[in-house]
Amino acid sequence: MTRVGFYVIQSGEPGERLSVAMRLTDKAFQQGHRIYINAADRQQAEILNEQLWHFRPESFLPHAISGNEEAESPITIGWGQDPGSNCDLLINLQLDVPAFFSRFQRVAEVVTQDAESLSALRASWKFYQERGYQMEKHDL
Repeated sequence: MTRVGFYVIQSGEPGERLSVAMRLTDKAFQQGHRIYINAADRQQAEILNEQLWHFRPESFLPHAISGNEEAESPITIGWGQDPGSNCDLLINLQLDVPAFFSRFQRVAEVVTQDAESLSALRASWKFYQERGYQMEKHDL
């Protein structure tokens, strides 16, 4: 069954969500996971794509935007497209639970301290909890 982790940031800055998502991606990639980052929209996906190229100058995070020929990369960035079945970690940056979440072994939800994010992700917590998913909370 899918395990769900909520990564709670003590900041309301929107850029913090992307920063945490990139750190989670880096750590998961180093551990051999295949990752699908579910961005809020195409614009956020493009920002993530650019930032991942420069995230850590001493390392390389092979990634691609969903739909590109390189989409078989260990790290795929999309914004709601069907992720297929080749990834085991979903990093969800949308404010609702994607219909395909249960295909993944793990889901990471990134929570910031702005009103919209808090409200939406409290609803997500309740959604997962009511369905019996294993939940973890990580204060960052």
